[in-house]
Amino acid sequence: MRQGQTSLQKNDQVEVIAGKDKGRVGKILRIDRENSRAVVERINVITKHQKAVGAQQPGEIVKKEAPIHISNLMLVCPECAKTVRTGKKFLEDGTKVRVCKKCGATLIKSGK
Repeated sequence: MRQGQTSLQKNDQVEVIAGKDKGRVGKILRIDRENSRAVVERINVITKHQKAVGAQQPGEIVKKEAPIHISNLMLVCPECAKTVRTGKKFLEDGTKVRVCKKCGATLIKSGK
């Protein structure tokens, strides 16, 4: 695949296949296709020390998800509940859909 091209979409359930969070599962919150990175719920959590801004907002320690490279993520099929590779297929009405390579189930756009 070229840089920025992926079959992963927002709200997909993915598993981390490499790195410190290997084996953990989460939902994709955002995708940055330009840099091939995704922000996944409860994965790659970092601690950021936020400086105080005036008297109204005190300084604090914030935990938030940092982006992780797309190559370290693998889609979890909702039908067979396993990590899978995906293929493309055209339906009778001409719409292009993703297909699970293990069980053959069509993966409909999640989140809508």
